[in-house]
Amino acid sequence: MAKTIAVTNQKGGVGKTTTAINLAASLVAAKRRVLLLDLDPQGNATMGSGVAKDEVDQSSYELLITDVSAKDCKLVCQESGYDLIGANSDLTAAEVELIQVIGREQRLKLKLSLVQSDYDFIIIDCPPSLNLLTVNAMTAADSVLIPVQCEYYALEGLASLMETIKQIQQMVNPQLVIEGILRTMFDARNSLAIDVSRELKSHFGDQVFRTVIPRNVRLAEAPSHGLPVLHYDRSSKGALAYLALAGELIRRCAKVTA
Repeated sequence: MAKTIAVTNQKGGVGKTTTAINLAASLVAAKRRVLLLDLDPQGNATMGSGVAKDEVDQSSYELLITDVSAKDCKLVCQESGYDLIGANSDLTAAEVELIQVIGREQRLKLKLSLVQSDYDFIIIDCPPSLNLLTVNAMTAADSVLIPVQCEYYALEGLASLMETIKQIQQMVNPQLVIEGILRTMFDARNSLAIDVSRELKSHFGDQVFRTVIPRNVRLAEAPSHGLPVLHYDRSSKGALAYLALAGELIRRCAKVTA
């Protein structure tokens, strides 16, 4: 059965989509079967996987709103090795339309339940806001992975997200746990980044991944080529960091199930 992980942070620009794409590719490199689900109307995870978002016929919008299955929507990203359910601007209408649907928070969970046995991991790239799409993702997920940029307002935004997770646990998904907090775009030469990193470890302890994602030019360039950084420059610091993250995640999962 697949482990479903929602990659989320209500604050934008923290490396959320970069993490979803590159973690998916790195898990594939570790011989895991992966589905990447783009749940952001901007469709950045779709484009970063080499798929033209406006040419996606069966997107995550159709998955949520119509009777099509996840298998009907999936695209095979040959080079990256994972399956993709893409997104585009159509998804902006889903939130309004879901308001009329009974059990609207459960729509994604029901659809993904039918493909659980096909994958080892399902990675959901959430929009950078708390809306019905994010609620669907957290309801469907086993855990939440939170990318955090080590900057001044990081802890403030994180406190708000933790409160949201607590509400989801109380209302619709009591099994939801925090998979881990991932420090992204980290610059070891920046004293503020070091201070915030120390604060994160002080507040959250073992919930903070040991792996740190550095600020890296190759990571920034890879999406414009429609590739995870692993397939754009395998030897780059960004690629090596996400491979390390995948390894750490796999070990954490093995420890939980042991």
